[in-house]
Amino acid sequence: MEFFYVSLLCLFVLLISLSLHFLFYKNKSGFSGQIPPGKTGWPVIGESLEFLSNGWKGHPEKFIFDRIAKYSSYVFRTHLFGEPAAVFCGANGNKFLFSNENKLVQAWWPASVDKVFPSSNQTSSKEEAVKMRKMLPTFFKPEALQRYVGIMDHIAQRHFSDGWDNKNEVVVFPLAKRYTFWLACRLFVSVEDPAHVAKFADPFNELASGLISIPIDLPGTPFHRAIKSSNFIRKELVSIIKQRKIDLAEGKASPTQDILSHMLLTSDESGKFMHELDIADKILGLLVGGHDTASSACTFVVKYLAELPEIYEGVYQEQMEIAKSKAPGELLNWDDIQKMKYSWNVACEVLRLAPPLQGAFREAITDFMFNGFSIPKGWKLYWSANSTHRNSEFFPEPLKFDPSRFEGSGPAPYTFVPFGGGPRMCPGKEYARLEILVFMHHLVKRFKWEKLIPDEKIVVDPMPIPAKGLPIRLYPHNA
Repeated sequence: MEFFYVSLLCLFVLLISLSLHFLFYKNKSGFSGQIPPGKTGWPVIGESLEFLSNGWKGHPEKFIFDRIAKYSSYVFRTHLFGEPAAVFCGANGNKFLFSNENKLVQAWWPASVDKVFPSSNQTSSKEEAVKMRKMLPTFFKPEALQRYVGIMDHIAQRHFSDGWDNKNEVVVFPLAKRYTFWLACRLFVSVEDPAHVAKFADPFNELASGLISIPIDLPGTPFHRAIKSSNFIRKELVSIIKQRKIDLAEGKASPTQDILSHMLLTSDESGKFMHELDIADKILGLLVGGHDTASSACTFVVKYLAELPEIYEGVYQEQMEIAKSKAPGELLNWDDIQKMKYSWNVACEVLRLAPPLQGAFREAITDFMFNGFSIPKGWKLYWSANSTHRNSEFFPEPLKFDPSRFEGSGPAPYTFVPFGGGPRMCPGKEYARLEILVFMHHLVKRFKWEKLIPDEKIVVDPMPIPAKGLPIRLYPHNA
């Protein structure tokens, strides 16, 4: 199917005047200075296909490192998703972009994102993101997170009981998605019933797989399926929102029980409350961001623990000490999470080698200089986690799995960036830490396991995913 819509795109390109290829040269004609080395690739398409195909082949870092070597530069020029772009690499590139948020650069997403997340008041995804970042800290501050630990533990117990226990073999990635999505539904919109959660699952998978894709809205393409799924989920969320309004009015729901209640009861500076469709869009984005990346991380935790028995043993010993300290039926708490130091070091090394967020785009909001090169206003800027995570300059023997990298003060600033950094640090970082550690606790407490496909291919589209979902054979500890 990928070849089908790629062929369509190429056919479309042939019908476009080649002059489009040179538009960005005209755009920068009024700005003096040497632009970064690089090339623009095909007309209109630029180097997007190579950028995406390296991920489909499981080696997204190849696009980056090939060009660093070719141009002997940690910043290079390219053309992605129809836009002239510069790729910033290394710790200095990360620091520059993260530190100049809303000064020299601002967040940017391909047009496909705005089409999948249309706001009812027609504001852009950039403006919506700013609003959300102002709203989220209340729900991700320590006192709120402490309340989530018990809820996460309760959901995790149900999840492992339903999906893992009494099974000889399981496929990990779909189960990890079910776990993190269940948590997001419970904590963001207070939907806990497994049947209700399952109703959303397949549409969310379609949405996530087509969110960052070539924007061809034709039947059968990932982009078309993403738009169709987002419309379905949005309608379901509006139904939940309408019922919550009634429940709040009748005192059946709490104003502080979740993000949905907060959105319904919070007005902006002018006293206006958000429209139901606005809230649905925001909740939709939160549900995607709140579970999709964590499910990838949980899956790769399982992968690496299967491959590295000595690492598994360290996690197992730490988690069993915590398990033995609990009374029967007692839920995990905040203090238990703080004891999981080795487990979190292991999770961080997983996030280094398989970052769910491969990178992100910014847009230059003014002309500026970086590393001696001129960056014109309007150019798109991309930072890549792998430009530091898999770079021996920052992590010696970068392909070696070594949790000790995160002991003491840990990696140098701006080198370990699975959650971004600076003002753009993901506000859900601590939430993700909790759900990953609770998952690890229940996983190793119950099982050892082995991979059924020893050399299973990894596909990055847009997150890293084992091609067959990581099937494993389970060996329960009480067997």
